[in-house]
Amino acid sequence: MAALFKARRALGLCLSGCRSFSALAELPDTHQILRQTCRDFADRELTPIAARLDREHAFPIKQVQELGAMGVMAMEVPEELGGAGMDYLAYSLAVEEISRGCASTGCVVSVHNSLYNGPILKFGTEEQKMEWITPFTTGEKVGCFALSEPGNGSDAGAASTVARQEGDEWVLNGTKAWITNSWDASATVVFATTDKKLKHKGISAFLIPMPHPGLSLGKKEDKLGIKATSTANIILEDCRVPLGNMLGPRGAGFKIAMQTLDSGRIGIAAQALGIAQASLDCAADYAHKRIAFGAPIGKLQAVQFKLADMNVALESARLLTWKAALLRDSKKPFTKEAAMAKLAASEAATFCSHQAIQVLGGMGYVSDMPAERHYRDARITEIYEGTSEIQRLVIAGQILKEYQA
Repeated sequence: MAALFKARRALGLCLSGCRSFSALAELPDTHQILRQTCRDFADRELTPIAARLDREHAFPIKQVQELGAMGVMAMEVPEELGGAGMDYLAYSLAVEEISRGCASTGCVVSVHNSLYNGPILKFGTEEQKMEWITPFTTGEKVGCFALSEPGNGSDAGAASTVARQEGDEWVLNGTKAWITNSWDASATVVFATTDKKLKHKGISAFLIPMPHPGLSLGKKEDKLGIKATSTANIILEDCRVPLGNMLGPRGAGFKIAMQTLDSGRIGIAAQALGIAQASLDCAADYAHKRIAFGAPIGKLQAVQFKLADMNVALESARLLTWKAALLRDSKKPFTKEAAMAKLAASEAATFCSHQAIQVLGGMGYVSDMPAERHYRDARITEIYEGTSEIQRLVIAGQILKEYQA
């Protein structure tokens, strides 16, 4: 973490430059150092074990703790709370490089930073930040975010989980679905309806430790990709928490969730970029080494066109992601840009991983090579934290609002 603290202090000297769009052309030195540090870690600690973690569905405990020691599990958390105190552009760079080595580990980092630390940092009291963030900065503990339910999917406002007040406690009942990090988390942010008459304006957010009486976990889902992460239902049965465990004002839960997802989409875009980059790396390396018709297949125009198209999709999505992060760091509206970044990056990841398998041919279809894992890992980026269809709705809604104004 000391290395990130030094980078943070240097970052303060050039903050205005970092937040200008010149960073889209060339990253500031501090960000380049951070990017290289995370890339070196991924090459050394993640890439060699990613296939095993995937095969064994093994949560990367040791690697997450090492990332915590580097400050990566609390990128935006201020130093006084135990974090690295860096900006969102730095965070997106870290997630991309980690995901390039192991998409599952990148997912753990993204969920913990964006979906757990993020809403507490923005909406929590000082006491809540000390209790629910500071112990979670080292990688020893991770958090999760419980919004989705079995029956609501993209309709986040239709929460059927309820919370009623009894004396000095809230009592929660309901089931949350698809909760990433659930089996490995030490706390969760849960969204529940406190006033059904108000519909989405009657949803509130709560902080619940894990394990906790009245909270149980469903089976671990056997997923297509990101298999080293744990995903399960969180089941709440008369789960009691103190009144002080409400996050933000009563009825602010939907607002908290939507603003959290805006930021989280930049993290998922960064994860998708890492998968896309790993796919391009795999395809380009194979194109150099595979000999056919007396020469490397990289000499063939058909293969060259695939590599070119992959790189264009990747770099375009990367610039959109950096722009969204820079806007957020500048405290400017970024909802549309975050949705554009997630849409472009997730579809680039799916495209690049598909093309990598084509370049590798039969070798792309077997687990001896990483291309098939990248293909499986990429698919979820078009689904979680808002499907591609939802991103298009968000983008269109923002465009129409701009023109109406």
